[in-house]
Amino acid sequence: MKTAPSGRQIELRRGEQRVVVTEVGAGLRTYMAGTRPVIDGYQESERCTGARGHSLIPWPNRIKAGKYSWRGVEQQLDLTEPAFNGAIHGLTRWAAWQLLEHEDDHASFGHVQYACPGWPWVLECRIDYSLDDTGLTVRTTATNLSDSPGPYGAGAHPYLSVGTPSIDMAQVRVPGSLYLPVDEVGIPTGREPVQGTHYDLRNEELLGGRKIDVAYTDLGRDSDGRARVRLSVPDGPAVALWADEGYPYLEIFTGDSLPQPGRRRSGLGVEPMTCAPNAFNSGDGLLTLEPGQEHSACWGIEPYA
Repeated sequence: MKTAPSGRQIELRRGEQRVVVTEVGAGLRTYMAGTRPVIDGYQESERCTGARGHSLIPWPNRIKAGKYSWRGVEQQLDLTEPAFNGAIHGLTRWAAWQLLEHEDDHASFGHVQYACPGWPWVLECRIDYSLDDTGLTVRTTATNLSDSPGPYGAGAHPYLSVGTPSIDMAQVRVPGSLYLPVDEVGIPTGREPVQGTHYDLRNEELLGGRKIDVAYTDLGRDSDGRARVRLSVPDGPAVALWADEGYPYLEIFTGDSLPQPGRRRSGLGVEPMTCAPNAFNSGDGLLTLEPGQEHSACWGIEPYA
């Protein structure tokens, strides 16, 4: 038998919901509610592109030039985004993760990220996927197994879908009051209010042709403490991605810069992040994991929002 590019395929089911998580990166490849796609994923025969469904550990988004200084020591990561001369989306998304537990409606994956160029720590990682009647919950946990403190951030990279050929015709709500403008290589240059800009999506409205690839923060949260991004079509389906208080940043990506023309604007990238892009340099939201310390945060998708 041929092996899928993303390795073993782990299926979860609950009622009409069906989720497939891959061995490679413990990534979310597909999510269906009946016959309706909830995310814009990819086929089993394909390699993941555009970071679709990837988990981003030990940093989300970009590190400028792949360089940072930690406790006075300069570090240089491999440049995994050569076009921008940067390091992007962490170290674990192409690794083969171990399946730890699997039942009909939940699965758990583990991976140990050992030291490598630019990353002199050992990190034990775990991702738990579970379905209930309201949707999918994803918990990401990391523990520092090293004898020294290290920097840490995490995120995820699903693309929401309401089944339309393009997200232009969808309505979007993003509960962020501030956005982080970026330079020519995607590195934040500050914080600005969304008020009066085309980034202001606090009230659900038509996305249209807006091009967005920035992080939002100062997130409005519902009574359960969750910040929700909602994608919908009038008189049609809706879906929401929620993030708990462990994720104070949400990157919104309309996909205009994807190298595959057929995948541009076919889904809305919504990336919960524990820290801002380039946080290893700016310190914006960056976490420090002491030896033996664990960090855990949850996000999820509600297909019936």
